[in-house]
Amino acid sequence: MTRAWPVANADAACPPAVAAAAERAASRLVAGAPLAYAVGRAPFRHLTLAVDERVLIPRPETECLVDLVLESGVAGGGIALDVGTGSGAIALALATEGAFARVIATDVSQDALDVARANVRAHAARVRAPVELRAGSLLAPVAGVQARVLVSNPPYVAFHEADALPAAVRDWEPGLALFSGGDGLAATAAIVRDAAGVLEPGGVLALEVDSRRAPAVVALVRADARYHDVQVRPDLTGRDRFVVARRA
Repeated sequence: MTRAWPVANADAACPPAVAAAAERAASRLVAGAPLAYAVGRAPFRHLTLAVDERVLIPRPETECLVDLVLESGVAGGGIALDVGTGSGAIALALATEGAFARVIATDVSQDALDVARANVRAHAARVRAPVELRAGSLLAPVAGVQARVLVSNPPYVAFHEADALPAAVRDWEPGLALFSGGDGLAATAAIVRDAAGVLEPGGVLALEVDSRRAPAVVALVRADARYHDVQVRPDLTGRDRFVVARRA
C-alpha cells in the first residue's frame, strides 16, 4: 500500500476481517506487545515471517550474520546448520539465497519449531534447498552430520541482566531464546565445543554474540585448536556482534 492509497480510497469500506485484525493488533500494542507480535509478522531480509510469543523477533543485525555466511567463500553444496532456529529466519534465508544442498535447523522448543514449520511451508516455493527441522538442544539433533556451515544466534543474556532488558523484550519474548546461564555464555560455549565435531575441514562457524562478550567468545574459539582464522565482525551499528572461524 502506498501513502496515497488511504486518500484515494477514503470512501472504501474496510472488510470486517481486516478491521477485526487491526483492532486486535491495536489492543495488543496498547498492552505493550512489540509491533511484530501485535501484527503477527516480521521482515527478515527478503522474507516476511510469521512470529508470535513462541519465538524471538528477528533483528536487522542478524541479517548481517547471513551475509557473513554467504560471503564466506564456502563451496556450493553441502549442509548448512542453523542452531536455535526460532522462527526459521536464518535457515530460510540460507535456503533461499545460498547454494547449499540442504539446510538443517534445530531448536529445543517444540513451540518454536511449529512456528518455523509454518514459515517453511509459506516459503516452500522460494527455497533452493530443502529445510529440515529437528527438535533438541543445540547440536544434539545433528550428531553425526557433516556440515559446511554452522550458524547460530544463541541466547546470550545472563540471568542477572533480565531487569535491564526493555520491557517489550523481557515481558514478551521467550526466555529460552534470551537467557543463557549466569554469564550469558553457556549456550555459546557449548556450540563452540561441539561444532568442531560436525563441521567439515574448512567449514565455517558463524555466531552472533553479545558485543560486550565478544572478547570472551573469541578467547573460547581461539583456545580450541580445532579452529583457525578467528575473526570478530561488526553489526550495523559498529558493535562487535559476530564471531566467525573456520574448522582446521
